[in-house]
Amino acid sequence: MNKTLKELKPGDKAVIKSVMGEGAVKRRLMDMGVTRGAEVLVRKVAPLGDPIEVNIRGYELTFRKSEAENIIVE
Repeated sequence: MNKTLKELKPGDKAVIKSVMGEGAVKRRLMDMGVTRGAEVLVRKVAPLGDPIEVNIRGYELTFRKSEAENIIVE
């Protein structure tokens, strides 16, 4: 069962399996270090689920729900 980053709760850790999407969206995520095998820790999720703040490769990043849906984790 594939989970997306959007489904994780604050405090959850996961490993990125793949990045969906195409073109500029996927490239932008990968440029930010969102690549296969990277460990991600969910720090905060806003009350309505948008945005989602995470730690990845020592960086703090914030994703929109629509971006988080493109990141498959395990």
